[in-house]
Amino acid sequence: MTIAHEQATWFADTFRQLADNVEQSVIGKRHVIELVLTAMLSDGHVLLEDVPGTGKTSLARALAQSVQGTNTRIQFTPDLLPGDITGITVYDQRTGEFEFHAGPVFANIVLADEINRASPKTQAALLEVMEEGRVTVDAITRPVGVPFLVIATQNPVEQAGTYRLPEAQLDRFLLRTSLGYPDHAATVRILGGAAIATGDLDAVITPDALVGMADLAQDVYVDPLVLDYIARIVDATRSAEQVRLGVSIRGALALTRATRTRAASQARTYATPDDVKALATAVLAHRLILHPEAEFDGVTAEAVVGSVLLDVAPPTHREAVV
Repeated sequence: MTIAHEQATWFADTFRQLADNVEQSVIGKRHVIELVLTAMLSDGHVLLEDVPGTGKTSLARALAQSVQGTNTRIQFTPDLLPGDITGITVYDQRTGEFEFHAGPVFANIVLADEINRASPKTQAALLEVMEEGRVTVDAITRPVGVPFLVIATQNPVEQAGTYRLPEAQLDRFLLRTSLGYPDHAATVRILGGAAIATGDLDAVITPDALVGMADLAQDVYVDPLVLDYIARIVDATRSAEQVRLGVSIRGALALTRATRTRAASQARTYATPDDVKALATAVLAHRLILHPEAEFDGVTAEAVVGSVLLDVAPPTHREAVV
């Protein structure tokens, strides 16, 4: 089933309203807001690599407020335990039964602040829920509900007392981006009090309607030539001389889902190579593992993806669109 033009128009209008609403609190970061919305509507998660004080918490809260959802914040520390995230089962002496106390991961939007400060064992507590939307505690599996988005942050500057995120964890983030500091004009607006408090934002859409949008986005038509283009990009990352481990099939699927969502956000019923190119760096770069020699020479994963996009020619025509 292919999305209808009227549905694509509604999707794009609602997407724009959501971005406008969030931007009232997170001023001057339209591109990042649209990337995070794309991830949410693609059933994905976001890794923000940023210094403190750039608005990561405000972004998470503004998103939750815009979709009438719940949000929680988990401060990752070296002594954080897996049960502090997923929840624990406690014995109630009054009833003589075990009772499950849900952890902060049971929310629509979860901000995992400074995720790389927790031990790999604690980070692993997110693997199941980020992939399958559920947690297993004491052999009992519980869904966390939908929509579900993890926004994780890590400080790229301060590395003391941190753990490198394992590859399996990185691969579960649909995209990686950075808020960065606002430009001069946006800074002046913020200092002048233009930013609206996240708690004062009006809701744009309900959680159920957001899930409907996500389902609708995956009905966007992707031409076989565009799928071939994605596959050739992924193959090229695996054969690049600077790369030790290229993009997995999970990464290729993530890029395809995000491509569909971006096309719908542009009021189109079909995806184009430009959609792929617009998202490739954010979706693929963090999945690459470079050779130590390349890292020593200053090569970055973003530069590798950029080079791949230059080398891999996009399709020049499109088959019949239904």
